[in-house]
Amino acid sequence: MQYKIVGDVMQALTVELAPNEELYAEAGAMLYIGQGIDLQAKMQGGLMKGLMRKFLAGESLFMSCFRAAGPNAKMALANPIAGKIFPLELNGNTILAERNAFLCAIGNVDLSVAFTKKFGAGLFGGEGFILQKITGQGLVFLHAGGNMLDFDLAAGEQLRVDTGCIVSMADTVTYDIQFVGGFRNALFGGEGLFYATLTGPGHVVLQTLPFSRLANRIAAAVGSRREESKGLGGLAGNIIGDIISGD
Repeated sequence: MQYKIVGDVMQALTVELAPNEELYAEAGAMLYIGQGIDLQAKMQGGLMKGLMRKFLAGESLFMSCFRAAGPNAKMALANPIAGKIFPLELNGNTILAERNAFLCAIGNVDLSVAFTKKFGAGLFGGEGFILQKITGQGLVFLHAGGNMLDFDLAAGEQLRVDTGCIVSMADTVTYDIQFVGGFRNALFGGEGLFYATLTGPGHVVLQTLPFSRLANRIAAAVGSRREESKGLGGLAGNIIGDIISGD
């Protein structure tokens, strides 16, 4: 397989598959496929793993499987959010990823569901109880919001992170939750009540713009626009209403 990541903000992954080579991706990620590619919907990993992805991780039951039927088999997948696409190579190791981070994979790669090991991490962490567990031999492409920051944590080295900013981490990294501490920090710090604490060894990838943070900003902006749209007319209407009601 040959691939290229194109674009800057809304990136796409262009791929040229060798004959009989297969790539599977999250449903709905396709941008285009050439004539030399067959597309089938498959329940990757069997019924149980498909149901776990559907009802526990909120992913689709079926995945899109692209198979090269001949030479010159070209296709492309698109990033669903404003951010980056990046590859991770698996050599029998396991990575844990935010449950919406998977884009596609090629090779003998298994995608399943993992649970956070501690109740506090699942209850208060932005990733919830459910993470994606990706293991095997092959190449995986993940996507995330904004830009990516990579860290290689040494044994015992700790990183405190906003809970929504985690994209992926090696399964050797310990994930836990820590209270921000301090009454003023908790109420007025604006960073939430809890940090995610990541303790090495292992590789960690963070994103600068979690989709949840973007969605909150959009919701807040929509709310303020609604109030502004009332303008003087809305104010006059409120005054007249008060006069009529006798207030």
